[in-house]
Amino acid sequence: MGTTDMGTADIGDAAQPEKRRRGRPKGSASTARTTRIVELTLTVAEGADGEWQAELKQGAAWISRGLPVTAASVLRAAQELHAELADPIEAAIGSAREARAARVAALEAELEQARKALAELEG
Repeated sequence: MGTTDMGTADIGDAAQPEKRRRGRPKGSASTARTTRIVELTLTVAEGADGEWQAELKQGAAWISRGLPVTAASVLRAAQELHAELADPIEAAIGSAREARAARVAALEAELEQARKALAELEG
């Protein structure tokens, strides 16, 4: 019986470390959360009218919404933060700039046609 009791004790000890190995090691789940001191979400977006706006959120609470900003300031801020942020933002602003330039060209052509039509009516 003494040998059997020892065998049971050995099995119990062997099962104990196995239980500890399951899942994440103790304390590892909170590592990411303890390293974050402040977490903010900044969103910048261009509206249909070409105006840019910024919104700031901390967790689920809005700090600021609908603040007008310029595309140049958005790009400068991104460049200050990191090149990986600046490159895609610069590309997006470039696309927006091209779309606006095409719209301006279309409006100028329409204005020129309207001026010619007006001149014919006056003439």
